[in-house]
Amino acid sequence: MIYNKITELIGNTPLLKIDPAVHGLKNIDLYAKLEYMNPFGSVKDRTAWGMLRDDIDSIKHNSQTILEMSSGNTAKALRVIASLYNIPFKTITNRIKVSEQKDILKILGAQIEELPGSSDCPDPYDPNDPLVFIEKEIKNNANKYFYASQFSNPKNLDIHYETTGTELLTDLPKIDYLFGGLGTTGSTRGAAMRIQERDKDMQTIGICAKKRDFIPGIRNQDEVLEVGLFDPKFYQGIVYVSSQEAVEGALTLSNKLGVLGGPTSGACYEGALKYLSEIDSNLKERKVAIFIVCDRLEWYVSYIKERKPGIFTEGAEGNPIESLSFEEIEQAPSISLEVANNWIEQASPLIIDMRGNQAFQLMHIAGSMNIPEPTLETLVKNPHTFAKSQKLLFVCPRGEQSKKYAAYLARNGYAAFNLEEGLIGWRARKMPLESTVFSEV
Repeated sequence: MIYNKITELIGNTPLLKIDPAVHGLKNIDLYAKLEYMNPFGSVKDRTAWGMLRDDIDSIKHNSQTILEMSSGNTAKALRVIASLYNIPFKTITNRIKVSEQKDILKILGAQIEELPGSSDCPDPYDPNDPLVFIEKEIKNNANKYFYASQFSNPKNLDIHYETTGTELLTDLPKIDYLFGGLGTTGSTRGAAMRIQERDKDMQTIGICAKKRDFIPGIRNQDEVLEVGLFDPKFYQGIVYVSSQEAVEGALTLSNKLGVLGGPTSGACYEGALKYLSEIDSNLKERKVAIFIVCDRLEWYVSYIKERKPGIFTEGAEGNPIESLSFEEIEQAPSISLEVANNWIEQASPLIIDMRGNQAFQLMHIAGSMNIPEPTLETLVKNPHTFAKSQKLLFVCPRGEQSKKYAAYLARNGYAAFNLEEGLIGWRARKMPLESTVFSEV
């Protein structure tokens, strides 16, 4: 079959019935929507094309640059489409966490602006918050950019309503459950809106990463409410999956089914099984469920290597920070704000502030040193970075992300602690802070 433009290949992806011998469900037929077979490799090909197709001529006529906040698949798809029309593309992101994604964007010729030192821990005092930064960039350069805005653009929903949902209706006479990762929430919600016009009782189940965990392309439990298109009333349930479970799911898909889906796809598979296995035995009639295979396995080798080092090095034991359970993180040794000042004075810890450099300069605890989280993540994996005789106090904005580092080092024999409630709690109690920008905070 001959096509005239690569964009004509977006959509009409296959629907694969999963072998019951693999998923183990007795009363449910499980299908995978293979979105990784879109031409640029992900479900975001539809999103990118949906946001651009009506405005391409205008963008080109006005010599604009397409701008987006993305560190992965949306940026890739937008860049490829932009390049077809000789339109510049720029992505602004707080951090590209998977090295292969950054490499692919560079190969494609995307302009990448990574904001310095941003932490996963939300910080209202960080001048490099991506959304605030983009708003300023657009305000200062009113006519320069076309901002795709995948997290709030209704065209993100529209394209999946129009295409993904319609395809699923064509393929199956009845659909009872739809599972999809909640990133922008566009693909799952958009497709479900279309399906529910026919199958009114279909249940839509979102898949998220567990609290403070990271699975590429989807929100974690702390972040999901921040997404502009997310409507909690739309979903009949949300399943939380760990990064370890996501990798296990991806390995099952690839090794047992020949579906080369990435960690997000693995999370959707594992999340679907978690939900469906609880209701399977009580069903009185056969049901049909679908999960979305979002993108490809090959783009996440480094991510998988961090979580499953033994796959790559025979006999490797590994003790990666990514292997921490939610319970281990929650039980991290912590110092409460009520005793923090006295404890710091008596214990003389090395205080490590994980925030970005500008936020650190604006205000910090006296005597602390600044190691932004991206750097810290690398340093803690080296056993010689810190002395075991030195007490360590990790500080982030809310005392959430810093728990992970305190827990990891404590597991490995260090006297490591987390500051409960973080800098925001410290500031709220009017405890003393220093600044290298102003004389007083």
